[in-house]
Amino acid sequence: MQSTTKATEVGSSASVNHIYTLDGKVPLLNAIPFGLQHILAMFVSNIAPILIVGGACGLDSKETALLIQSAMLIAGIGTLVQLFPLFGKIGSGLPIVMGISFTFVSILSFVGAQYGYGAIMGAVLIGGMIEGVLGLFAKYWIKLISPIVSASVVTAIGFSLLSVGATSFGGGSGSENFGSVENWILGVVTLVCCILFHVFAKSFWKQLSVLFGLIVGYILAIFMHMVDFSSLAGTSIIAVPRLMPFHMEFRLDAIVSVVLIFLVSATETIGDTSALAASGLGRDVTEKETSGSIACDGFISSLSSIFGCLPITSFSQNVGLVAMTKVVNRFTIATGAVIMILAGVFPMFGALLATLPDAVLGGCTIMMFGTIVVSGLQMISKCGFSQRNTVIAALSLSIGLGFTQCTDLFSIFPQIIQTVFAQNCVAVVFAVAIILNLILPQNMEANH
Repeated sequence: MQSTTKATEVGSSASVNHIYTLDGKVPLLNAIPFGLQHILAMFVSNIAPILIVGGACGLDSKETALLIQSAMLIAGIGTLVQLFPLFGKIGSGLPIVMGISFTFVSILSFVGAQYGYGAIMGAVLIGGMIEGVLGLFAKYWIKLISPIVSASVVTAIGFSLLSVGATSFGGGSGSENFGSVENWILGVVTLVCCILFHVFAKSFWKQLSVLFGLIVGYILAIFMHMVDFSSLAGTSIIAVPRLMPFHMEFRLDAIVSVVLIFLVSATETIGDTSALAASGLGRDVTEKETSGSIACDGFISSLSSIFGCLPITSFSQNVGLVAMTKVVNRFTIATGAVIMILAGVFPMFGALLATLPDAVLGGCTIMMFGTIVVSGLQMISKCGFSQRNTVIAALSLSIGLGFTQCTDLFSIFPQIIQTVFAQNCVAVVFAVAIILNLILPQNMEANH
């Protein structure tokens, strides 16, 4: 009888049902599929900024491949730091997946084309350190970010990602066959498979709907001859990422420009962290979690520059995946981080994952991004629809989402303002929401 009780206790100590808890033990074989699902959801988005900025800087294919390898390694390290904070302060302790940030693509392409890739590394090193320090001292300024400001930013993040999902669905930005019948078929089949699996699967299997859709879509793409395996030729099986692959340069104007974008990235991180706590854990984010999340963004971005890579940030795609599946277990997400590190050490593995067609990814992400929008709206609802909250949310979203659809509106401003705000609705929403939060009376109803 006693031995039976002990066996039961041991069996209950590691359970697949713990995927819904932050710290429960999950059997490794059960955890890996969920971790892999997170990696597949963000893999293409993690390497796309490297391809865009590398192209603008005139890097050759070998140099770009080296940076992609470093990107996977840094994303894995950054995710582990978020999951298990360093010194109790750098990292949030939340199931946040890190990846190379799209927010910096425009300014880094400009800096790289003007000064060379070394200037990018120098600017990212300094900018990351500044954001990291700001994160550590967030308790002195975080009160400026009221719940309605965070809720508005989260909603804006969701809306900003819808076009990313739609672009992937059509075949990816710059695709020669964008919006073709083949891409429509891949996207629709993948999306339908995700929905059907989510509807009919039982128990925890239901939460693997995105992975199921990706697998079915990928197999279909192979049969449709839409998977290009040519990139695998000549790829080494194992390679260690290089430190300082480019000579680092420090240009003041480049550093100032990049630091401003780091501040924008910090606002997105605040929104992502708030959204993850609300949608995945059903509670408000703590000051310590927000502080650690921003610090991780900054310091790991500086580490990224040492490997010749671009800034890293929390990935909204994975916040959407958590919101949809409610899988928040840190060990489970950590298996995905280890997979990314392996992809950085074994380039062949990363190159194989990179063959995933954009249309398949788009079919999976559309619903995930919509989930972020809904999470933001739920956060706004939780804040209450007082006159003050309504003005902040309505005006920040209408200006942020509306003005950035008409980029010529910013043509009268200096180039740095255009770079930061013209195509970044999250930055505009944040700025407007912060200003309104500071100047509007606390009790507007009492004035009537």
